[in-house]
Amino acid sequence: MKKNLSLVVLLAAFVLVLGGAFLLYSRLGSQYAPDTLASEEPSPSPTPSADSSDAGEVPDSDATPEESEDEENDEPQLTAAPDFTVADLEGNEVHLSDFIGKPIILNFWASWCGPCKKEMPDFDELYAEYGEDIHFVMVNMTDGSRETLEGASEFIEEQGYSFPVYYDTEYDAAITYGVTALPTTYFIDAEGYLVAHALSALDRETILTGIDMILPAA
Repeated sequence: MKKNLSLVVLLAAFVLVLGGAFLLYSRLGSQYAPDTLASEEPSPSPTPSADSSDAGEVPDSDATPEESEDEENDEPQLTAAPDFTVADLEGNEVHLSDFIGKPIILNFWASWCGPCKKEMPDFDELYAEYGEDIHFVMVNMTDGSRETLEGASEFIEEQGYSFPVYYDTEYDAAITYGVTALPTTYFIDAEGYLVAHALSALDRETILTGIDMILPAA
């Protein structure tokens, strides 16, 4: 009888553990689901240093009440998109900063990456639609072994994609943005600030959501 009771208790405990694991997996899975677009967190505005109240220092009393109120109401600022250097198919240097002035979609991809291939037709169609208003900066992770410049360019030609492609042969872009997973996409506004990003393949609807976030209203 005691053995049967112990078996029931162990079975019940196993069911509880299994159920908890399932709930945890579901929550974590929802955070990293495909087609997820995350807004960039603004950087907090700088606050006065505590050292300014040290003995012998007098707070600035020249500021008007209106100026003081404006300083208190300063909103956090977006983060500027870090610059990098890549190359076009002819070997010419291209910098991300060259594109500031229009919104930018920055996408990291490789021809061996299945999820990258899945989202590329949508990027190409949207480039045809928005290419005059948005810079599409499609950066190939050209490591020279698994992904070569020749292989990547042949892939683009075979697929008939028209969006511009740049090659990260010196790993500058990948290191600058800490890219560890493909595809990775950033949405950058016309002033060069990071607005949103995604660490997964995106569908057309999600890309359009990102475009709405960086394209000025008509």
